[in-house]
Amino acid sequence: MAVDVRRKIPSVDGLLRSDPARRASAYLGRSLVKRTLGDVLDEARRAAANGIEPPADEILLARALGRASRAAHGTVPVINATGVILHTNLGRAPLPERAARAVAHAARSYTDLEVDRVTGRRTTRGRNAELLLTAITGSESALVVNNCAAALLLAMSALAKGKQVIVSRGELIEIGGEFRIPDILSASGAKLVEVGTTNRTRLTDYRSALGDRTGAILKVHPSNYRMVGFTAAPTATDLATLARSRSIPFVYDIGSGLLHHGHGHPSDEPSVSDALTAGADLVTFSADKLLGGPQAGLVVGRADPIRRLRRHPIARAVRIGRMQIAALEQILAIVAAEREDELPVFRMLRDPPDVVRARAQRLSETIGGELEGARVVRSGSAVGGGSMPGTELPSWAVRLRVPNPDAFVARLRTGTPAAFARVQEDGVLLDCRTVADDEVPHLARAVWYALEGDDEHDGLHGDPDEG
Repeated sequence: MAVDVRRKIPSVDGLLRSDPARRASAYLGRSLVKRTLGDVLDEARRAAANGIEPPADEILLARALGRASRAAHGTVPVINATGVILHTNLGRAPLPERAARAVAHAARSYTDLEVDRVTGRRTTRGRNAELLLTAITGSESALVVNNCAAALLLAMSALAKGKQVIVSRGELIEIGGEFRIPDILSASGAKLVEVGTTNRTRLTDYRSALGDRTGAILKVHPSNYRMVGFTAAPTATDLATLARSRSIPFVYDIGSGLLHHGHGHPSDEPSVSDALTAGADLVTFSADKLLGGPQAGLVVGRADPIRRLRRHPIARAVRIGRMQIAALEQILAIVAAEREDELPVFRMLRDPPDVVRARAQRLSETIGGELEGARVVRSGSAVGGGSMPGTELPSWAVRLRVPNPDAFVARLRTGTPAAFARVQEDGVLLDCRTVADDEVPHLARAVWYALEGDDEHDGLHGDPDEG
């Protein structure tokens, strides 16, 4: 009779009594160690139910203690060598030093978050950022919340709850984490009215859908994909004119947060200034994408609808925290002073290929110029973060030929310093467009640590075809 492999799995209490677990409990807390042990053992039981032999007790214990240690130490800085500039899983836009210092100051002391220091009276927490936004964009008013999805949810709740919102079928997009525009509209209490087809929507489609219960016209920029071929859509100006003729608001969610055109951005990437000029009553966008700031949702536009958003009960539920505000104020001040070169995202988007190549060459030499496998090769970077889809930036990378690329990048991710790279064919690419100059020696050190952890490694493998 076959033995149930689940019987081989130890108990939580049994592992908690081990010396490693006792030591970890003293440092990390018994409740955390117990919880991660329970999670790891539950995973082993589910695998065993499918006939998979459980690992040794020591391995189960190591997994649990490693998970507990990572939770206790929290989020750690990583080096982004993937070539994806706004990498959502890595936190999107890195902040400039000026903004980072503002966050630190706001974190460790009291701030004048909601008080006017001149009068001593209570005021709104986003007032400085909102003043900067109106100055930069020329809008009548502005509002700051905790992300762009929250901005859209608030706008639809305040302006169209219980009413119909007209949206093109080609703009019913899904953003990160399986959040979809129809779901946001449903949560706001508005009723979605789809018009047109996936690839072609005309102004007459919107006009035909208008009725007594229409609360708003919504235009959503598909910022995480690009539709090409047999397509058509009315302009923002046409939609604004139509909405104005019926005295209903026109809301334009541009998503990626491009304030103004220029600096090589694609012509089909909508900007905040263009949307306002077209006549949008409200424009919603993210702060942590092309703006290069912290996570936040920004709303600019006419004073009256923004006043309605500000007074809505959901506004408090989606308000932004003081550390995000501190960072956002500095980002907007940099933009207002036209010093965008201080923003890391701007630098990564604008670095000429020869500058990136020089950085890759320095990385290759720092890793070890005598190693045949560390070659500087052409690469292509992506903007990422639901911004400028289909746009590839010419880049340069260091290519490493290692016996097991997947295992190597796993060691890079879990090392100190931690680094993220990408596997391409039978090699590992360290794209230098997303690596800062001062990170080069640290990335080289991470590579060497990962190489030392490879029992099969006896030197990088040469690649005579690269150069």
